[in-house]
Amino acid sequence: MEEHLTSLAEDRALLGRTSTAERVSDILRSRIAEGFFPPGTRLSEDSIGGALGVSRNTLREAFRLLTHERLLVHELNRGVFVRVLTVEDVEDIYRTRGLVECAVVRGLGAPPHGLDALSEAVEAGSRAAREGDWKGVGTANIHFHRELVALAGSARTDELMRSVFAELRLAFHVVDDPKRLHEPYLVRNRQILQALEAGDKSEAEKLLAVYLEDSLERVVEVYRRRVTSTP
Repeated sequence: MEEHLTSLAEDRALLGRTSTAERVSDILRSRIAEGFFPPGTRLSEDSIGGALGVSRNTLREAFRLLTHERLLVHELNRGVFVRVLTVEDVEDIYRTRGLVECAVVRGLGAPPHGLDALSEAVEAGSRAAREGDWKGVGTANIHFHRELVALAGSARTDELMRSVFAELRLAFHVVDDPKRLHEPYLVRNRQILQALEAGDKSEAEKLLAVYLEDSLERVVEVYRRRVTSTP
């Protein structure tokens, strides 16, 4: 036991660095989600490290974490870049969404369910639409689906889908007409919410399944056109 404790104590120095790297990765993840670093952007260690006041090693650890989440990609002798998804990536993201989100709704227990956060996301989307903030509508849409997944009460599922939704934002940032992409789902999110409020999880799951199929078709259509037209 004493030997194991000595070995464990040697790892103490990693705690501060890892904690800092995780905080840095949280910041960069949010910035990527907001489109501050669009897909294809090269991330400068010097610039970002200087702005955040962190060491090169800490920043590289944060890059490693985000690469593991498939948000960044390391290119040999070129550096680290925000990942550009392929059409196949987008299709796989929606496949995962269908498996997880529909299962969450199907597995809900007896009502009432805690739907306040879902309702707030719907209202946030409506406010953003009234203001003409279509990227904000997209953000509210992601929040809606994140809160939908949270109804499962599973930290592991939340963690999995956090990464999936972050990847989805990479696809959204390539789309040049966010209004056309996001507007139809304002009504659909409200319909899913209303079905859950009525305690009809079967209807909510049907609405969600069709929603995801239509969303995949729409995103892939626009995404394929944008990616193939980019030099």
